[in-house]
Amino acid sequence: MLEYLRNAADKPVAKILIGILAFSFVGWGVAEWIFSNVAGDTTLVRVGDSEVTMQQFGLEKNRQLAAMSREQQRATYADPILTQKLNEDVMSTLTTQVMTDNRAADLGFVVSDAQIAREIREFPEFQLDGQFSTYMFDNVLANSGYSEASFANILRHQVLRGYVLGAMSIPVAVPDFVAQAVYDARYSQRQIDYVTVNYSDFDVADPTDEQLRIYYEQNPHVIPEQRTVSYVLIPADMEKPDSYDAAYDQAILVEDDIIAGETMADAASRHKAKFVSLGTFDADNRPVDEVLTDNMMNQIFDMEEGLESELIETKKGFVIVRVDKVVPSHNAEFDKVKKNLVSDWKKAEQRKQAYVHANELLVDLNKDGGLKGKKTVTVTRASGAPLDVLSAAFNSEIGSNSIVNGQNSFYVLHIEKEIAPKADENKLAQIEKELEKSVNKEIIDDYNAFLIREYPVKVNEKVFNRFFAK
Repeated sequence: MLEYLRNAADKPVAKILIGILAFSFVGWGVAEWIFSNVAGDTTLVRVGDSEVTMQQFGLEKNRQLAAMSREQQRATYADPILTQKLNEDVMSTLTTQVMTDNRAADLGFVVSDAQIAREIREFPEFQLDGQFSTYMFDNVLANSGYSEASFANILRHQVLRGYVLGAMSIPVAVPDFVAQAVYDARYSQRQIDYVTVNYSDFDVADPTDEQLRIYYEQNPHVIPEQRTVSYVLIPADMEKPDSYDAAYDQAILVEDDIIAGETMADAASRHKAKFVSLGTFDADNRPVDEVLTDNMMNQIFDMEEGLESELIETKKGFVIVRVDKVVPSHNAEFDKVKKNLVSDWKKAEQRKQAYVHANELLVDLNKDGGLKGKKTVTVTRASGAPLDVLSAAFNSEIGSNSIVNGQNSFYVLHIEKEIAPKADENKLAQIEKELEKSVNKEIIDDYNAFLIREYPVKVNEKVFNRFFAK
């Protein structure tokens, strides 16, 4: 990670303007901090002995929004889920920044003014004809909204964070025997014998009603919860303030009429809005409709029967949704699914007979080592036999015999021997790199846990709820 910071120094202004880097392995811990104890009355978050203010949150949020494309900004404004994610990202960034600042202070790291001055003079964006230019420095900072002092302070903190994260960038050498062991396990082959016993090899007569009823009692068909839904859409160009305001006023009138007792269809007609009846559907089989986003579906299936939602902002305008009826999940009537049960019953009976035959083959194999109709192959972990067979072949001991359960068949398997892989220096080198990354990740995880213990994050719930409560 320090290596990344060093590389980024080639473009320092971009680095500063984008914002202070937060190391990602701490970031997502904020989810569990949100429900911690109240920190104080004047701050949004307390990290150890330091504070994150509401003003800092607003500045960082504006910075992240400014870094987005116009399309991303529009999507974030219109989608509550994306807005929530942005808020979480801002919280994550600020808390991890303060966490590393605290660690730098505890370790006694210092960045002198002279070092900051040298760093600034080396920025290509501040140079003219290869020399540092006060004019370029002042101009770039003015256009970016930074004072000289604030810019120097941000740079100082970033260098300190680089010091804190420096150890994370040092690669850890992996012992040769470990890399060789992983190489052997990954590229070794095995010679196996197996027989396929397909369900379809066995003929089964049609079941009686009694057999079907017994089968259905053991394997009921559950119809998931369904909802009958309708909505009113007040169209608007949500990016244009005039259109937004006009649609909002119209939506309030529609909402008032519905509250007064008018049907949604009549209220929509009165105010020239769009009424849509979506019919009945379950959570996994939604109608094709532009309003039915994932977020909208979540709201619909959280509502109670007979209730309308509050005004919902969407990309298409304002929406009022009503859940007209809720049909709880239930078992389907036997007569309605009887025809479909026949094929399921037959497959179950075929499976029983296939297993009996596979077991007979296994008994003979264990008894005298013979496997009638066997297929002898050499397999890798990814090829040479069906996937279920491959998995069993490399997860069982040499010389073992077993029955492997497949999707439409059973396999009787014998593992004969293991074949060591040929030496390949390139593949071995790739494995060494993978293991180094894995070890580094373990170190980062441990460091993450240490920082969370050392600098616990507490949120001022009163302030937090004012900002983020739904």
